[in-house]
Amino acid sequence: MNTTQTVFQSSSLDLVGMIHLPDGDGPFPAVVVCHPHPLYGGSMDNNVINIICNDLVRASCISFKFNFRGVGASQGSFSNGPGEMDDVRAAITFISKLKQVDPARLGLAGYSAGAAWGLTAVCRDDRIKALAAVSPPLSMFDFNCLYDCAKPKLMISGRLDNLIPEIPFLKFCQSLPEPIECYSVDGADHFWEGYTEAISHKITRFFNKHL
Repeated sequence: MNTTQTVFQSSSLDLVGMIHLPDGDGPFPAVVVCHPHPLYGGSMDNNVINIICNDLVRASCISFKFNFRGVGASQGSFSNGPGEMDDVRAAITFISKLKQVDPARLGLAGYSAGAAWGLTAVCRDDRIKALAAVSPPLSMFDFNCLYDCAKPKLMISGRLDNLIPEIPFLKFCQSLPEPIECYSVDGADHFWEGYTEAISHKITRFFNKHL
């Protein structure tokens, strides 16, 4: 595995990202991974983001995490959604042009607010073939774009997550069109302490299947 820090542009802003490359020449499928809300300490160094990226690359899939505008060394400031969605689309454009990447096999994964901004940004983007959301905060963000999204979707939440009660989460999943996989993990809360492997294994298997 080779990990490289890089800088890419979103509009006029320089954003910092980290590319995780599998061993070999490729081309490989690639997944853009979006971190939680920056106003609550979210960054690409989040423990959930890290284990997702590491497990994807072990499964011969490039993972690309990045800091949204205003986070860490990324330029700009928080924009409450629109700018962050621009950042997601810019990250996809950047990663799709790498020589090691197969641009026909791109996916997106997001955790918490990163799932809201990420999935909303790309649910109608033909470049993205599969979507995964960890702890999607349904009561705080609009996920309506998924109601007519025919792409493969993976939704994961913890049964003890106080931001996403289990019953509304499961009802939301049941309302989405196929193909859809939905998991409510017993014992896990919004931060997944002690349960990160349960997330990463499901996400890795999902993207191996659909990319």
